[in-house]
Amino acid sequence: MTWYVVRRLAISLFVLLGISAVTFFLLHLVSDSPGRVVLGQRASLEAVADFNRQHGFDRPVVVQYVGYLNQLLHGDLGRSYKLNENVATLLGQNAGRSAMLSLTGLVLALAIAVPLGVFQAVKRNSVADRVATTVSYVLYATPSFLLGLVLIAVFSQALPIFPAEASQSHSPWVVFTDPQAMALPVITLAVTSVAVFAQYQRSSALDQLGQDYIRVARAKGLPERLILVRHLLRNACLPLVMLVGTLVPTLLAGNLIVESLFNYPGLGLLFLNSLQREDYPVLLAYTLIGGVLTVAGNFIADIVVAAADRRIELRK
Repeated sequence: MTWYVVRRLAISLFVLLGISAVTFFLLHLVSDSPGRVVLGQRASLEAVADFNRQHGFDRPVVVQYVGYLNQLLHGDLGRSYKLNENVATLLGQNAGRSAMLSLTGLVLALAIAVPLGVFQAVKRNSVADRVATTVSYVLYATPSFLLGLVLIAVFSQALPIFPAEASQSHSPWVVFTDPQAMALPVITLAVTSVAVFAQYQRSSALDQLGQDYIRVARAKGLPERLILVRHLLRNACLPLVMLVGTLVPTLLAGNLIVESLFNYPGLGLLFLNSLQREDYPVLLAYTLIGGVLTVAGNFIADIVVAAADRRIELRK
């Protein structure tokens, strides 16, 4: 198990290196002259060249990338061109709110999807199963921004229960301190995930219901509820753990849409504002965070599944 963890960690670090390289070079192709972006289109050629020379942007792109890697190793994500503030500080100010929003939506989605998927598997091909499957497919095909707009139209305008704008508090715990203002953003994130999780859980539970250990448990006369909770649920949730790990970057992208739609001050809104300002250090750091979350999610999911299911071969 130890060698498996070390090997997976080495692969994860290699993937992160590749992500940083691809992102850096792509942004360099988009704008090979940061001085023009910072100083504006009316700046003279001499001023732009002087800015690029002072900040090392006139050096070969490979040399710039090596310097960027050195900055990353020292915890330096660069400095915002437009806001004149450390990028790490900007991300730190917004990461907590985005993380809590994503985590709350994920927990709510799993709390609904896991029992729903098991219920659908047990009631396979029943009217309830077909209705739940149809609703799941419709929700899965619905873009999150459209779902958010529908929720605003219904629960903020037609039925003024929740505000259309999320809380503007800078506290990461605003999801709990002001649940009314955060209800629509959390529901939007959760509903889009429930559609995927429930169908995935249904398929996994159906596969487990046909296994011998379920038949043996039923032959022993164990209560059906005990069989589902103690025996089926653990094995049926393993594929879902892998799915959640791979969907971490999707949550980050979902935050981007939801935060923009509900004007919630988080990483997603920071990214959109930086995109409009062409603030490339912030864009680069945000993309790198997405890569880190993707790799970390897959790494943790692999370790959890390997530890929970000893049938998985840990190849050396």
